[in-house]
Amino acid sequence: MRQDAERFSCAVLTMSDKGSRGEREDESGTMLQQILQEEGYQLRAYDMVPDQIGAITDTLIRWVDQDKIDLILTTGGTGVSPTDVTPEAMRGVIDKEIPGMAEAMRAASLLKTPYAVLSRAMVGIRGRSLIINLPGSLKAARENIAVLLPALPHALDKIQGGTSDCANLSHISK
Repeated sequence: MRQDAERFSCAVLTMSDKGSRGEREDESGTMLQQILQEEGYQLRAYDMVPDQIGAITDTLIRWVDQDKIDLILTTGGTGVSPTDVTPEAMRGVIDKEIPGMAEAMRAASLLKTPYAVLSRAMVGIRGRSLIINLPGSLKAARENIAVLLPALPHALDKIQGGTSDCANLSHISK
């Protein structure tokens, strides 16, 4: 369990046409919920929607603006298939993009597969919430979130107005 994670709420949103019709089990969404809870985050919501911009944006906006969820992980819809529209939905939702987080995920993935260059995943901030797009594949979603987990409590603290020094890494073991 990560120190400070327990003070933040979280949610997982899966984008899947087949899953939303009950034709496929949501392995990546289930796994992400488990990882977040093991890390100490308070799971407040989960949903699965079809790969449709309106369904995605409506859920994300509701979770941020009404439910005040601190951390939202999405899984699916980040590739180049015609139905992959998660990045387009994100552009209509976020106030600020955090390209370094998405770049870090792609760089780590590229060490494992050349297909990482096809990822269009984004990370961004809406209000006081952090939204992270992850691939729909169970393996890729697990590998990508592992890259970001160490930085999440600090990122969430800063997004919500924390004044801790970013250069102070004494809490990270070497």
